[in-house]
Amino acid sequence: MNVSADHAPRSPQSPYDPRYDPLVNSTPGQGKAYAPTYWVGTAGTPPDDDGPVRADMEVDVAVVGSGFTGLCTALFLAREHGIRATVLEANQTAWGCTSRNGGQGQNASGRLYRSQWIARWGRETALRLDREIREGFDTFKSLVTEFPECQPQPGGHLYIAHRDKKMDFLRNEARVMREVFGYDTRMLSRGEVHERYVRDAECSGALHEPDGIGVHPLKLAFAYQRAARALGVAIHTASPVTRFEGSGGRYLLHTPGGVVRARAVAFATGGYTSNALHPRLRNKILPILSNSLVTRVLRDEEIEATGFRTHEVITDTRTLRFYYRLLPDRRVQIGSRSSITGADAPNPRHLGLLIDGLHRKFPALRGIDIDYSWWGWVDVSHDMMPRITQPDPAEQVFYALGYGGNGVSFSAHAGRRMAQRVAGKAPPVLDLPIYAGELEYPNAFDLVRSPLLAPMRRLGQRFLYRWYYLRDERL
Repeated sequence: MNVSADHAPRSPQSPYDPRYDPLVNSTPGQGKAYAPTYWVGTAGTPPDDDGPVRADMEVDVAVVGSGFTGLCTALFLAREHGIRATVLEANQTAWGCTSRNGGQGQNASGRLYRSQWIARWGRETALRLDREIREGFDTFKSLVTEFPECQPQPGGHLYIAHRDKKMDFLRNEARVMREVFGYDTRMLSRGEVHERYVRDAECSGALHEPDGIGVHPLKLAFAYQRAARALGVAIHTASPVTRFEGSGGRYLLHTPGGVVRARAVAFATGGYTSNALHPRLRNKILPILSNSLVTRVLRDEEIEATGFRTHEVITDTRTLRFYYRLLPDRRVQIGSRSSITGADAPNPRHLGLLIDGLHRKFPALRGIDIDYSWWGWVDVSHDMMPRITQPDPAEQVFYALGYGGNGVSFSAHAGRRMAQRVAGKAPPVLDLPIYAGELEYPNAFDLVRSPLLAPMRRLGQRFLYRWYYLRDERL
């Protein structure tokens, strides 16, 4: 298995830790090497950064985390508000979620469907939220157009029913998206999917929506980094925040190299958010591992056998869904769930589950070489929707978290909205659910929400994984 990276490190790095767990470790480490992802292996030499924090410093705005959200927050602060932020990154730029995802940009955020928005908040709020999420996709599209080096693969999103019984669910979602929200959604038969898109052997039909763009996520992050630094943004790598203190507009962020004093702080740490990072974030995220692999380059006869006639982003209807696509260099990338704990993440059975899924969908690829394999933490909120918020109006502390695996596109707009909030702007959308409240504590059957439930989250996760498997594959 080839997990090499073709970029040269800019400074000495400590080894990648495959067992890192945000519910166990107090920080993601310091100066750790990247995970051995396909994106790292093909992104080229990382752009220059500002190195570790080496002394105490005073800054206007500190952004914690250099993934999509943190970089976009800093970029839009500089572009649209004339504020030069300082970004603090524990390891390397985009070391966490941003360099480990599937690169699927969709017109979505969080894990709820639009029909569920209506059920939870009512039709009018759902319509307003849809307009905001759609504007977010436009923000993402504009950045992808600006930075074509991210190898965009436009065309839409194909949502494949992995069993016959899921077709009614897709028909209902297609109807809601078309009739309520005005989307040009189309239902496709198994034959239409196989003839025009891909020969997924599990496919019973599909919903097609026009908004969807695949990207090389690390090349896009590196483009954000270059653009931000050109506007005066400082990006300090190997600078984990080990302690936070302060109030009233004077905040101290302790790093191994010095204390950073800031007027305002924006947290953008995704699935790598430690419980020790800030009291308002403690127990507010359930980090969930996702596995991913990339095959060797497909031969002509394998392209024909798998029926790939599209480079669009694809997901299936499993609760623990598979997400996959044909990459620009004719490799297949596929991802799905992984281990529950970091300690168990290297267990080969998790990669085996993913390989088995690849073989079931594409029998012609049985036995194909896997060139890259990795896993990463996803920031899932306890109510399945993100928050881009200021938890205490009296404090200049902000965060954007909880995308639930749908952050590739919306993180750009989340960064833009968080930049507005840091700059003291108040756009009229701030009363929407994703902006108006904090991330919620764990819940029991949506009846009781309490931090006291936090120690039981992984026990509940094990139970749910077994139930989801039975519901998706057996019942």
